[in-house]
Amino acid sequence: MASRLNPYIGFKDDARAAMEFYRSVFGGELTVSTFGEFGDSGPNADNVMHAQLETPSGYTIMASDTPEQMPYQPGTNISVSLSGDDTDELHGYWDKLADGGTVMMPLEKQAWGDEFGMLTDRFGIGWMVNIGSGTSDDAPSE
Repeated sequence: MASRLNPYIGFKDDARAAMEFYRSVFGGELTVSTFGEFGDSGPNADNVMHAQLETPSGYTIMASDTPEQMPYQPGTNISVSLSGDDTDELHGYWDKLADGGTVMMPLEKQAWGDEFGMLTDRFGIGWMVNIGSGTSDDAPSE
């Protein structure tokens, strides 16, 4: 397998709900392992040790719950960027991610010619969506 870069998101006790939400947005196969499955019988036993979502579009999102003994700072250290030129697909993702979230910058045409928007989803994760214009009409002529 070639090297890949994937977002890995830390949650506090709601990684399963967040990953199920992302599966409802992007589709795909979600695998979840708990701390209890690997021998933890304490208060973290039902929490997610590792979750991975593989989507039909080739995205991979990974996540876990942050154990009590580790510091947790929600949403301040990650943004996830979606980009491409499939307008319908990306608008669909935007609409689902925005449901219950906060739009920081509406998804609309920007000075560089693409549609771009920023939001924070209902779990406090920042998302940036950039939809390429697919044309070179705005490119400077030589």
